[in-house]
Amino acid sequence: MSEKYQVSSSPHVRAKDSTSRVMPYVIIALLPATLFGIWNFGMHALLLILVTIASCLASEWIFDKIVHKKNSLPDLSAVVTGLLLALNLPAGLPWWEAVIGSVFAIVIVKMMFGGLGQNFMNPALGGRCFLLIAFAADMTNFKSSKFEAYSGATPLAMIRNEGLSSVNVMDMLTGKIPGTIGETSVIAILIGAMILILLGVITLRIPAAYLITFAVFMLIFGKEPNANYLVAELCGGGLMLGAFFMATDYVTSPITPAGQIIYGICCGLLTGIFRCFGANAEGVSFAIILSNILVPIIEKFTIPRAFGLAKEAKKNE
Repeated sequence: MSEKYQVSSSPHVRAKDSTSRVMPYVIIALLPATLFGIWNFGMHALLLILVTIASCLASEWIFDKIVHKKNSLPDLSAVVTGLLLALNLPAGLPWWEAVIGSVFAIVIVKMMFGGLGQNFMNPALGGRCFLLIAFAADMTNFKSSKFEAYSGATPLAMIRNEGLSSVNVMDMLTGKIPGTIGETSVIAILIGAMILILLGVITLRIPAAYLITFAVFMLIFGKEPNANYLVAELCGGGLMLGAFFMATDYVTSPITPAGQIIYGICCGLLTGIFRCFGANAEGVSFAIILSNILVPIIEKFTIPRAFGLAKEAKKNE
């Protein structure tokens, strides 16, 4: 008599927490960056956040209805995707473009591949990169910030074009700079990261490997390899938000400890390459997405083998 094994899709969390219990933790951890973004950019930022979350929820509900699939909204993953996507958008982005990005993130990146656990890249980053390609001008317009010291350009762009002297590193640390809604305040992001770590939602393997690799790369290849320059590069753009909240996504990151470290190193190297030698001063989103694609290969070489299988494989060599 054959035995049947019930195999569920990832994310696989070896704890009593289910996906529907983990997602509220992520939402809570994102609140400091969200609230700071609303204070920094005003009510239009709040509207954009609500629009992206509502669009993600509606897209997933409609898709489930069309394909006659069980309603997947209770797991709250669509809320997390909508919130992360909103935090990666400039506050001045037209609302209808945010809707398009939300639909792309949920329908194309997530649901078309089978839903939660089957997508090969982070849906929020997929939506953001799609909008960067489709609406490049609007996605790089940051003039709606209350802090206009940089005349609409992000600090990273100013550093790249005019050098470190053109920016205030302390302002970058505290968040008094233009940028996307959720990336400006490193302090708010780190508070959220501490919440995730203390609740056991993430470990430090991926963020630490990511940030250390990036820091070493920038000290070697950066434009002004000194302490102030390194702090500015770490605080600028979406690096901190990406390292703690998107690179650590259960579905699109490795499950093995060694694989997580290798994955973090890949993210750091790619981000450094894009920032130093690419056409854009940012690069975090594309670095994480490319690293997501490498995850199956990373896991293939880092997943532990059973002793008997390892011995058999050695015999066959």
